[in-house]
Order: sequence, then C-alpha cells, then structure tokens
Amino acid sequence: MSTDYINSKEAKAREFFQNGANCAQAVLCAFADECGMPQDTLMKIASGFGGGFARMRLVCGTVSGMFLAADLIRGFSDLSDKQLKDDHYAFLQKLAKRFQAETGSLICRELLGLPPEGNDAPVSTPRTPDFYKKRPCVELCALAAGILAEELEATNK
Repeated sequence: MSTDYINSKEAKAREFFQNGANCAQAVLCAFADECGMPQDTLMKIASGFGGGFARMRLVCGTVSGMFLAADLIRGFSDLSDKQLKDDHYAFLQKLAKRFQAETGSLICRELLGLPPEGNDAPVSTPRTPDFYKKRPCVELCALAAGILAEELEATNK
C-alpha cells in the first residue's frame, strides 16, 4: 500500500477544509483527479452535505464526501446489474464501518459532542482560530480521505 498516496489524500482533505471548504467538499475534492471532474463541479455537488446535511448535524459530512468520491470513482450506473450494486453497497458499508470504528459514530452532532437539540440554524460557523481548536473536523476530513484511499488501493491490487 502506498503511504504517500494515502498521506497525500489526507493532506489535501485537511488543506481544503482549512481553506474554507465544508467537510464533504474537503474529502470529495481530495479525490478530484480520480473523480475526473473539475474541482468547482465537485465543490457544488458536495456543497449541501457540510455540517451533517446543511448543518442539521445528521450524517457527518466527511462520510458523505467519502461516499460521493467512492460513487464517482467506482459507482454503478447499470441498473440491471444487481451484483455490481450489491458490491458497491458492500464497499460503502466497509468505509462507514471503518470510520465508525475509529470515531464511535457517523453522526455529526455526536462527533462534535453537541446536545441532542441544538442550534441547527442554516448559518455557517465563522472559521476562526478558535473554531479549528474546538472542532475535530479537520482531522475527520483526513481520516475519511485516508480510509477511502486505503480501500481504493486495496481493491485495485
């Protein structure tokens, strides 16, 4: 397994997030080359998945970004091929299980340690130095990108 490839994807995801991308955009855009789509298109595709679906704190955006990248890289379009569909779902479940095993959850609210009912207003949080100190998001972006990179390499061998 190429540690350089995995490390580069983790670093790209961190960089995208630290430059203002939401968590889903950061992970998806780390795989722009493999997805074969322009970065601005990928940014638009993932724009609604940040903050656990438009800041509703549901499924973590890093997981959504990981799934979107996996879909574009190795997803199915032949609706009559049940095996391909089942294989892809198995691949996605493997990604999610690895992420959950590392973090304890797939849910944004839980990963951030937020109360069950909170401020889910559709207003993004300003990216201040304090934001980055309090939030695990940058490392979750790297984790999701690393998991996907590892699993893509494992299936390509």
